[in-house]
Amino acid sequence: MTDLHHIPEAAEAPRPVRPAGVRTGRTGMVRPVLWFLLMVSAVLNVVFSSIGTNVLAGIGFGLATLACVAALIVHHYRNRRR
Repeated sequence: MTDLHHIPEAAEAPRPVRPAGVRTGRTGMVRPVLWFLLMVSAVLNVVFSSIGTNVLAGIGFGLATLACVAALIVHHYRNRRR
């Protein structure tokens, strides 16, 4: 009886092997830029939230901080070693 859930070895696409420590393309600059933007937006969020003069600016920088965190998580999971 044949196994209906078995995927033949030939159907699996080989993944390219990257040497350890080698980054390709723009991947090398994305993470530091995201970390920088995260720190700047977090500091500005704290400043505008503590001053209390412009609530919308504090909310905007808070959302920017959350977006940077989400982008860093997505970047990590897309570019991790397996």
